[in-house]
Parts: sequence; structure tokens; C-alpha cells
Amino acid sequence: MKLLSVKKFRDSATKTLKSKEPLIIMRRGEVAGIFFPTPLESIPFEFKKDIFITLTDSIKKKLQAQSVKEEEILEDFEKHRKTRRRR
Repeated sequence: MKLLSVKKFRDSATKTLKSKEPLIIMRRGEVAGIFFPTPLESIPFEFKKDIFITLTDSIKKKLQAQSVKEEEILEDFEKHRKTRRRR
């Protein structure tokens, strides 16, 4: 697994994305993104589960800090879907 800053990733994205090694892209000390090259099946289930839990907990904390409610998210999503269908 390789850790990269957003700047370093941006500067070498094409080359970096060809790598067979998973990437964690960091911004100001926090995870900005994770890239898993295919095939995804080669990543152990427990690792995928841990990443999922970590990411969902992070999203939950950020939404709570902003006092965003689930209903608001669902309304925004529904609004977006309706406008997307009209295109």
C-alpha cells in the first residue's frame, strides 16, 4: 500500500494509477481517497470491511458535525435524480 499526497498524486496520476499497488491519497493529514487496482477480489475481505467501516464512520462524523440529517440527504438525492432524468 502506498501513501501519496494529493499534489503528488495529481502530478503523477497516469503513472500511479497503472500501479498494481493500492493507494491512499492524503490531504492535510486526512484520507482524501483510496484507490484499489483491479482485481478487487485479491484484497482480503477483512481489509475491505475495515476500510468500509472506517470510511462510513468518517462520513457519519462529518455529517453530524454539520448537523445534517438523513432526511435532508435523501431529499437532496431525490431532487438530483429528478433533475438528472430530465436531461
